[in-house]
This record gives sequence, C-alpha cells and structure tokens, in this order.
Amino acid sequence: MPRLLGKGQPFLVALAVLGLLVSSSALHSQTPPQSVNPSGQNPPEQTTEDYNQRLEELRRSLASSTPESQVADYRIGAQDLLEIKVFEAADLNRSLRVSASGEISFPLFGLVQAAGLTAQELQALLEFKLHKYMKDPHVDVLVSSVESHPISVVGAVKKPGVFQVRGLKTVLEMLSSAEGLADDAGDDVIIMRGAGLRTAFAQSNSQQVGSGQQSPNEATPAPDAPSGSDDLNGSMKESVRVNLKNLLETGNPRFNVTVYPGDIVNVPKSGIVYVVGEVKKPGGFVLKSNEKMTVLKAMALAEGLTPTSVKNRARIIRTDAGGAEKVEIPIDLGKILDGKAPDPDLKPADIVFIPNSTGKYAAYRGSEAAISAITSLLVFRW
Repeated sequence: MPRLLGKGQPFLVALAVLGLLVSSSALHSQTPPQSVNPSGQNPPEQTTEDYNQRLEELRRSLASSTPESQVADYRIGAQDLLEIKVFEAADLNRSLRVSASGEISFPLFGLVQAAGLTAQELQALLEFKLHKYMKDPHVDVLVSSVESHPISVVGAVKKPGVFQVRGLKTVLEMLSSAEGLADDAGDDVIIMRGAGLRTAFAQSNSQQVGSGQQSPNEATPAPDAPSGSDDLNGSMKESVRVNLKNLLETGNPRFNVTVYPGDIVNVPKSGIVYVVGEVKKPGGFVLKSNEKMTVLKAMALAEGLTPTSVKNRARIIRTDAGGAEKVEIPIDLGKILDGKAPDPDLKPADIVFIPNSTGKYAAYRGSEAAISAITSLLVFRW
C-alpha cells in the first residue's frame, strides 16, 4: 500500500498545481484594472499647447465654412493711410491720412468724407467728382495702413496687445492673433464691447438682416448661447462671456462670437497648482473657475504617488498675498488618504511637494527644490 501511494503522489501534486493555476487565471481575468483616480476614471488632460492647437484647428474649420458673401468689406476710418492713384493724371497721386473727423483733402475739390466708406465706394466717389475735370477718370484706392479699427486682447494670452483689423473678426481669430492662451488662462473669454468704432459694421449687418440675411455668428439666440449675446435688433450688450470648452466640445459657431473694432477681448487668469516630487506625473494643473482644487484631487491628476514617496512629510508651499514670502504647510497624506485628516483646499500658485525616502532632497529645503522644479513642468488642462 505505501508503494502504491508513492506512485500516485506525483500525479496528485500535479493535479493540485494545475487547479491552482486555472483558479488564479480566472481570478485575474475577473479583476478590473486598478485606477489612479478614486472615481474610477482618469481625467482627460491636455497641455496648453494641445489646447491652443485644437482652438486653431477649430478656427480654420469655422473660417472655411463661412461664405465669402458674409464677410464685410473693410470700411475706412480715422487715421487710416490711403494710397490714391489717378491713372490719367499721375500728378494727382497721393498718400493721404484720414483726419480725426474722417476726411481727406484732395486736389481740385478739397475735403472729401472718407470714413465709413469702403475703398471701392471712395474710388467711385472720387471718379464721380473728377468727371468735372477729365473725360473718363480711373481711380484706385488702397488702404495701406489700418489705424482706426483696434481690438485689444489682454489677460492670459501669449502676446497681449492692440491689433488693427480689417473686416469682421471672431473671438478665435483674435486669440490666434495673440498667439494663443497662456498656461494660466481660464476657459472663459470676456468680450467687452467698445463704443462707436463698430457703428459702420453694425449698420452694415442690420441692412443684411433687413434684407432677410443673417450676418455670421449673429443668429437668433438659443438657450445655450454665450451669456450676454448681442441681439439681432442692433442692441449690443456691454460684455459677452464665451466658454472655450463649450466651443471646442460642440464646434457650434454661435460660441465663436463676432468681435468689433473698439472691443476688448479679456482672458481672465485662472491660476495653476503644481504637484512636484514623488508622483507619477508631476506638473501644473489649471484651476477651474467653478470647481475647487484639493490636495487629493491634485494627487489624482498627478496619477498618484511613487513607491519611494514619504506621505507623512508632504507639504504645501504657499506664497503670501504680497508675493514676498513663502509659507510651508506640513500635511500627512497618509492620514488624508485614510480619512483621518481633512483634505485641504489649494489656492492658485500653491505647490504640493512630496519628498522621497532616499534622501534625494536632503541637501535642500523643500521649498527650494520644489520651486526650482516647477519652471520645467508641463501645465495640463483637465
């Protein structure tokens, strides 16, 4: 009997091992993958450059879908520089600056009202007046320098400034002129309507509406239209707020509102929090205006801790209101993760610093190491 058991034991052992392997494989196939984000979904993130590229692609797409018949001709304004040529009389050729009152002084017949006219309309007017002096005059008018149609782009953009424009422009076109959003830009853009300079454009658009045509981006307001949208009857709101995220997600040209000369396009800063040290994806994360950022949310965006992190020695590095001093606030991530300590709210420009257990930062104060690290970090929008 002992001899028979001895022969059967290898077979029984092999059978047991095979059973364990099959069970382990089944369990593995049924176990869902671990997620860094406690909600079970990693937040969709993109760098500021990715965001700007998407805005630029959408600008081109919307521009290509706008019929040329809906693009208004440029109307001359005060301080514009005009090049006027009379082909039959070269001595009448002139470079003329439009006066503050909108006039130019032309030989033979003196002051001519130029502001509010297109180059073609001024050309026809000069030809009509010259008929008194020559049989068949031919005039060419070129606006060589635009000085009367400024749109200012300010706030969190790469190249803020005043841009002289020809014709109708949209919010995406003006952001493109300013070379895109800065890292700390929020998702909202505020268009502050100027006074007087867009009158000619508004009159031109109202004529199109009266003839049964709608001008671009001025269709009848809908429930999801930008807040403060302008009305078709010619009334202009003092400001219009556009959410770029809605514009990107929907591609709806309604959100790509028209910007007029004299308007100011303001991109408010949203602020950034930084997570550096022993996390899987160190970086800066743009704050959202309607959501607060906490330490745990920032850690989820940074995809969690590395195995060498020291949770009970983490800290928040915060700059005071004057920007002169930095304060270190110790936090114990272990207790926060276990629910034994509150999850602190973060403020713009806060740095969450996670040291490691290898003594890598032992030679430096935590704030010095963290501050020097943020200059090379990518900034993500989520």
